[in-house]
Amino acid sequence: MEYKRLGSTGMKVSPLCLGTMTYGTPEWREWVLDEQASRPFIEKALDAGLNFFDTADMYSLGVSEKVVGKALLDYAHREDFVLASKVFNPMGDGPNNRGLSRKHIMHAIDSSLTRLGTDHVDLYQIHRFDDETPVEEFMEALHDIVKAGKARYIGASSMYAWQFAKCQEVARANGWTEFVTMQPMYNLIYREEEREMLPLCADQGVGVIPWSPLARGVLAGKKQGAEGESTRSQTDNMTEKWQLGASESDDAVVAALREVAEARGVSMARIALAWVAAHPQVTAPIIGASKERHLDDAIAALDIELTREEKEKLEAPYVPHRIAGHA
Repeated sequence: MEYKRLGSTGMKVSPLCLGTMTYGTPEWREWVLDEQASRPFIEKALDAGLNFFDTADMYSLGVSEKVVGKALLDYAHREDFVLASKVFNPMGDGPNNRGLSRKHIMHAIDSSLTRLGTDHVDLYQIHRFDDETPVEEFMEALHDIVKAGKARYIGASSMYAWQFAKCQEVARANGWTEFVTMQPMYNLIYREEEREMLPLCADQGVGVIPWSPLARGVLAGKKQGAEGESTRSQTDNMTEKWQLGASESDDAVVAALREVAEARGVSMARIALAWVAAHPQVTAPIIGASKERHLDDAIAALDIELTREEKEKLEAPYVPHRIAGHA
């Protein structure tokens, strides 16, 4: 495993990050694996050399952090893995149980650390931009968390490039901690981040850790909706909401992907992930795994180097999409 610097920091991470929304309790979402079923995936990832793990407080409403934190500390020394979590989404019914107010952020980080069983996270990310809280308020709160030693670095997730630039400028102007990562949705059928966000991150030395590199299974050749082969594909309405795989151009991309994969004799998932990982600005795609082959495919994708002709075939059918995943 060849490790990469996370953005312009000195911290080294594996070129894949294991996302852990799938691990927690099926009481939250019926496709989520419980603790006993989740642990083998975390152990297998560590054994394969992955040292980067991403969770969030809202995954299974905190249970994911408990499951992931316990497994990581059982299987590895704290200094040997990079742990990321996130704040923003609702953790209760109250008006202050969500968002990026100083009140919620300070409560959320302490609650996350308790559940994770550690005194710090390596990367603390805002899950989305908060239109109802001044940027100055949440950037200073995040800075204070870093200065208190509760997070080593901070990052952000899907938002408009101007919002991200504003956050960075507010931090810079006040001498506060800046974001070192951006976590956008990015894959072969959703490439809108190439217009503004990825060039901004390249200019500012920000590491990119894309989520949904397989477009929630569409790029693995999985049917969605009632005909889906898994519980998640049948019940997860985000694919429909974001209209992933819903256009003729998306169908053309999937067809090209299938053609390239068949010519190489590998799965569509490997080719799709190899394409994302090859982007010069991408540090580590965030992958999910609920079956052993998911991890095997992801790890094997790191050894695939696509030719110029293959990339052109995969990219040619793409047409602009409406912005998705920011809310």
